[in-house]
Amino acid sequence: MQFADLNLNKPLLRALEDLELTTPTSIQEKIFPAVMSGKDLAGIARTGTGKTFAYLLPLLRMWTFSKEKLPQMLVLVPTRELVMQVVESVKALTPYMSFDVTGVYGGVNMKTQAAELLKGCDMVVATPGRFTDLSAAGVLKVKNIRKLVIDEFDMMLDLGFRPQLDLIFNKIPEKRQNLLFSATISEEVEELIHDIFKSPEVIEDADVGTPLENIRQKTYAVPNFRTKINLLELLLANDGEMKKNLVFVAQKPAADLLYRELTERGIEQVEVIHSNKSQNYRFRAIREFSEGTVRTLISTDIGSRGLDIKGITHVVNMDIPEERNDYIHRIGRTGRGESSGTAISLISPREEEAFAEIEAMYRLQLTRLPLPAYIETEDQLMPFETEKEEVKLPVVRHDRSVGPAFHEKLEKNKKINKRRDIQAEKKLKYGKAYRKNM
Repeated sequence: MQFADLNLNKPLLRALEDLELTTPTSIQEKIFPAVMSGKDLAGIARTGTGKTFAYLLPLLRMWTFSKEKLPQMLVLVPTRELVMQVVESVKALTPYMSFDVTGVYGGVNMKTQAAELLKGCDMVVATPGRFTDLSAAGVLKVKNIRKLVIDEFDMMLDLGFRPQLDLIFNKIPEKRQNLLFSATISEEVEELIHDIFKSPEVIEDADVGTPLENIRQKTYAVPNFRTKINLLELLLANDGEMKKNLVFVAQKPAADLLYRELTERGIEQVEVIHSNKSQNYRFRAIREFSEGTVRTLISTDIGSRGLDIKGITHVVNMDIPEERNDYIHRIGRTGRGESSGTAISLISPREEEAFAEIEAMYRLQLTRLPLPAYIETEDQLMPFETEKEEVKLPVVRHDRSVGPAFHEKLEKNKKINKRRDIQAEKKLKYGKAYRKNM
């Protein structure tokens, strides 16, 4: 099937032609008629399958012009980076349409975003927290919203957005079409579908949650984090195929340490992003990485689903993600669409058990590659590598046979609980049993 075979209008087809896109992906082909039917829908699709365009194309096809310029569509995503990427996707699809989109997210001045909303728009792309702030302030008008999209719902749950989502569900008009997209399906996903959606259609893409076939996965057994830095330095300096690299580190201190070490060792074109970096800093780093000015971008798991950048050749896992499902989201940043990619995981002895769980989850059997003979191995462990010691409570022994503080109880204090016979006691005292007058 081609995009021309779908019920798309000429402006959308022209935009797709400009983007040099002719063939829809599997999830795009399945989602389009379901959304066009007006039914509630839950789409379960792995990362990199094109689910953003899967819901944008039918929504834009159904859109009708309104002079009010109040938002008719709301797209909720978990991170600021995803807001910007969805906004860019909308703009890429609407150069031949009079369609306006506004993105709002936290971490920046709310007044600037309020001013943008007051100009009017057809779609709002928002993080849940900033949406509730702007709607509570009366700046964001919700009365015309008829299409709700919740993207990366499983990540929203991980980030604790469910209370804000419940507020939003109650705030926007009840009469609407609900679309939910998630890379994985869980009890909470099923619960939301049951509670909020009306007879939804569930569309599950093939092989949900399994690694893409065009990603080559390699693993190294590495003793510790400092030796991992030595190996990464060696790979970046000698592997000519590592042209655009996304390096994942679970913790922010480790990400900053890796950045300092690589730059001090003369590895060029390196940047780092995580939640402690300012929004402008993060946007600049992502833009430069996307454009190719930055060759290697270090990121915490904020980028495992928040980054959709073309041409990433390699993903490097400096450690194993704390959430096992994030492994597939991490490596899914490469090998997107028809492209191929390589995922490299550096596994320390204390991470072997966790990685074995990942291998079992995704039915993998990966052989640990030997370290280069000339690599420098180190013994020093970083604070985040050491196991937390268990706090052992002192054992209290109740040995009453010894000890100067022990005193035998007096006879009068040695009470033994006995069942009293009240009638017998009354008879002994009064000569007859006492009976209460009826």
